[in-house]
Parts: sequence; C-alpha cells; structure tokens
Amino acid sequence: MSSFWERFREHGANLVLITVVTGLLLTMLGTLATLALYNVALLLLVIYHWRQLTILDKWLQAEESRLPAGFGRWGDVFARLTRLKRDQSQKHRQISSALELLRRATSAMPEGVVIMDEIDRIEWCNPVAEKHLGINAGVDTGQHITHLMRQTQFTKYLAAQNYAEPLIIKQSRHQGLTLSLQLVPYGDKQKLLLSRDVTRFERIQTMRRDFVANVSHELRTPLTVVGGFLETLSEEGHSDPETRKWALALMTDQTKRMQSLVEDLLTLSRLEDTENMAREGNVDVPEMLRKLYDEAQSLSAGRHRISLNLDTDTKLLGNTDELRSAFGNLISNAIRYTPGGGDISLNWAMHDGQGVFSVQDSGMGIEPQHIPRLTERFYRVDHGRSRETGGTGLGLAIVKHVLTCHHAKLDIVSELGKGSLFSAWFPSARLIEQEATKSPVAQAYSPPDETNPSS
Repeated sequence: MSSFWERFREHGANLVLITVVTGLLLTMLGTLATLALYNVALLLLVIYHWRQLTILDKWLQAEESRLPAGFGRWGDVFARLTRLKRDQSQKHRQISSALELLRRATSAMPEGVVIMDEIDRIEWCNPVAEKHLGINAGVDTGQHITHLMRQTQFTKYLAAQNYAEPLIIKQSRHQGLTLSLQLVPYGDKQKLLLSRDVTRFERIQTMRRDFVANVSHELRTPLTVVGGFLETLSEEGHSDPETRKWALALMTDQTKRMQSLVEDLLTLSRLEDTENMAREGNVDVPEMLRKLYDEAQSLSAGRHRISLNLDTDTKLLGNTDELRSAFGNLISNAIRYTPGGGDISLNWAMHDGQGVFSVQDSGMGIEPQHIPRLTERFYRVDHGRSRETGGTGLGLAIVKHVLTCHHAKLDIVSELGKGSLFSAWFPSARLIEQEATKSPVAQAYSPPDETNPSS
C-alpha cells in the first residue's frame, strides 16, 4: 500500500497536469479533435520509445560505445546502464586476470592437474598432465578420461570412489615412468586428477630393498662359517690341533671379509652424507700414486707385472683420503681380477686439458652388457669369482661417489679376454699446475732397490 502512495506522489503532478490540459482541449476543440490529437501524441511517443529501445539494443551489443543520447527517464536509464556495464567489464577483467594467474600457476606446478566434470569428462589439464598421461588439451577436452587412460587399475580406482590413497601405476606410453595418481572431489561433483612422477622415488625404494637384501646376503655367509666353526670348536672332546688351526684360519678370513664390508659401507655412508662434506686441499697425485704403487706390489705378491707411468706432475684440488680410496679401489680391483702373470699399468697424464688417472690390466675383461651396471652396489659380473677374490661389491660404487663429489667422471673400456681400462677424468677446474721451476716428471716410476743401500 505504501508503494502505491509513493508512486502516486511521484506521478501525481503529471496526472494533474494531464487532467487540466485534457479539460482545456475538450472545451476548446471538442471531443473528436481532442481524441485525434491524443492519438497523434501517443503515436509519436511510441515511435520515440521504439527508437530509444533500438538505440539501447545496439548499445548493449556493442563492446565499446559512448553513452547514447537520451532525454528524461531514458537519460537516467542510459546513465545507470552505463555504470552497470562499466562495473561488469571491470569485474570481467578481474576474473579473467585471476583465471590467467591460476592457469599459469597450475601450469608451473611439478604435478599434473586434470579438471573433470561430474561424469569424468576432461575440462582442462596443464602441460605436465599432458606429458604424464598422454593427453592433448586442445583435442581431448570433453573426452571421458577412461577413453585416454585405459589401464585396468585406473578404471577400477575411478569406479571404486575411494580416493583416500593414491594409485601407483607404470605408464606404458613412457617406458620406465611411474606415476602416482590421486582423485580429489570438489565443487558440484567435479574432480581433480593429480599426477606425480615418482619414478625416482620408486627407484630409490627398489635400491634400498636390494641394498638391505644384498648386505644381509653378504654377511650371512661369513657369519654362518664363523658360527659353525665356533660351535664345532666348543664341543667337548674336540682337540685336534690341525682342525682347530684350519678352522681359526677360515674364521679369520671371514672376519676380515666382514670387516672390509663394514668399512666400505661406512665409507659409502660418509660420502653420501651431504652435511658432512670433507675439506678439500691440494692433492699431490704423483706422490699418492707412488705409495699406492708400493701397496699394489705388496698386494700382488709378485704375481703381476705392475708399472707406474707419471706423464705430469699436476696436482688436484680435492680430498686426499677420498681420492686415495677411489684410486686404491681401482688398483685393487685390477689386481684381484687379473690372473697371475698379467700386466697392470697405473697412469697419470693430461688429455684434452683434463687430468686422467687410469688403470689398465690384461685380465679377463668384461662383457659389454655388464659395463653400465658396474658401479651399482653389490653388482657382480661373476659371483663365484668375486667371492674367491674377497671383493665386497662396493668398490666401484665408492669410486663413482668420490668422482662425482670431485666433478669427475669414470670411463670404462673393456673387451672380453683382452683386459679392461678404467679411467677417471678430472675437469680443468680441479687441476693445479706445478710451477715451471719444478723438476721434470719422470715418464716411468721404478721403486728404489732395497738391496742396494746407495739407491
């Protein structure tokens, strides 16, 4: 009722004016002339409003246009619509900007993101999801997700609607790629499909399981031997001196084997500990190799012809203990796997601006398929031969870690039946050239003759 009186007060003056004008026209012109005049006025008013509506329609359809001309109420309407349109355009730009920022942020994520509707059709995906799942956002939008991902595990995961835990699958389109997929419901029955590359994590988990299994296997044999002999020796009445001597010798060998394994494991653990970085300094490689050469002669016990060739006196920037461990492992491997009477050469030289330490032997050689895996922990080309020589299976893994810490690389060349060449290449940034006043380096090193006091 109140709105009626408000409208009456608003339009009351106009009604009074129309009533007065109508009374005057009826008095002056008569009824027919007044009606004719009113019909003409109404026709003109209809044409005016029709024209204003046409202008309004064109203005609303135009993306950018100046405010159309209007009089009276039409002018007020045009002004309000202009403000509304300006506010709408501003909000549209803000929403578009926010969506663009969201799209960029989602595209930069390391995980893949796929937006699906209530019936699991693809609405949008980022580039990472395209790479992980083999989806093309420009072509596959609107496609059902199972038309593109046909793995049985994923189909069951989608149908089960239990998305608390992610699904781990191997992507057949990319060899060796392992993905973690998880569906996240949101909004009005929509879903997000998140994909993450867990290939490296799965590989680490596999290495960890293999590592534990290998360590357990390596320790089981010597522990079994030691435990068996201790049980035998503890039996009453067993006093055979020869048997006891033989058993103690075997237990000593197996104990040394376990000790070597533990020491190598501790070395690997220390090398992999990034918070315990060893201090670096100038490493006198020629002097280190002379000492390693003497140790190699003792380890070989005259069974091999070993030579040391020092073509440069260049030193290295690095850790002495770690480099000594790496070089020593390469040398001891050559001695272990080279039959008696074979040749072994230790070399330190410069090639293409890099320092190269190499160990060449005339041993049995290695088949090509084994070479890429030689630096894996506990990887053995021949398990029987490795156990006979007393190796722990960790030597080349230690070498790889040491060289990686020194920004160097290990190169392996081998031919079955002709021997192997293991080379450690150190970049120029690690080399420390000797001063020109230093004495020249000998091309070959010979140990002093201990039988001649004058040498």
